Amino acid sequence: MIFSELYSAYYNTIAAIISRIIEGEHSEKELQKIVAERAFGESVLTIMPALKSEKWQLVHSDMTTSLDHKPTMPLTTLQKSWLKAISLDPRVKLFGVKFPELDDVEPLFTADDYYVYDKYSDGDPFEDEEYIRQFKVILDAIRQETQIKFEMVNRNGKTMHIRCHPLRLEYSEKDDKFRLVTAGWHAVSTVNLSKIKNCVHYDGQKVLDNYEWDKKQDTLTVKVFDERNALERFMLHFAHFEKQAEKLDKNTYLVKIKYAHDDEPEMVIRILSFGPMVEVIGSENFKKLVIEKLKKQKSYGLK
Repeated sequence: MIFSELYSAYYNTIAAIISRIIEGEHSEKELQKIVAERAFGESVLTIMPALKSEKWQLVHSDMTTSLDHKPTMPLTTLQKSWLKAISLDPRVKLFGVKFPELDDVEPLFTADDYYVYDKYSDGDPFEDEEYIRQFKVILDAIRQETQIKFEMVNRNGKTMHIRCHPLRLEYSEKDDKFRLVTAGWHAVSTVNLSKIKNCVHYDGQKVLDNYEWDKKQDTLTVKVFDERNALERFMLHFAHFEKQAEKLDKNTYLVKIKYAHDDEPEMVIRILSFGPMVEVIGSENFKKLVIEKLKKQKSYGLK
């Protein structure tokens, strides 16, 4: 792991508590608030008792500390190199994230060091100046909960003038495209950013209904065979999906994942990337899509 447990929620919570104590805060109630805000739900039952009992010899029982300086956690050279590599991704730059302290750091890897399979080659123009400008307008409107207006050409070749509430941005790994989920516009609720033209903030007073079309959700059920660290890789790969996991035996787990129906082709590719470590149990329609994909690969001589 490039970032060790020293950067976990627990360590950051303890660091915040020690910093507040050094600043003069000794109320157990106030320090407990830090635990509630920074750590996990069950942490309130463990962190403060461990500190107060001096099991963790960082704080005395009277909520004072022998430490004179606030904790700091400087990055290692390896960690800086990894962050430098991530900072070079044009998608990161869309969010206005800057890493000025990494100017003299060599990246751990570059885009020339790897190749992503099963991804379309006509992804969004992430380095195009107009695309970047529109992305920032949309992102700012989402954060400020304001409206935008833009133009787009529909499938019939007709130019549409749209005013809406931008709710959130979604990224498709398979398509290599960002999509905007909207409200207040009843034609569609999702549009590819690459189709948006002349996007600007809307400052008018006319109120839009804060309405979003419900996206159809499907459930995928799979067995994961925990060989070669497959379970950990699987859970990390689908970390941003709503899911449930159940242990069937020593090395077999049943996992249910909820996903948007529109993302089904991408889900098929993701599942197939785990090979024999994952077996699709349901739905039947998803199983058919997997079989069709495998037959297509076989017809191309792919194994």
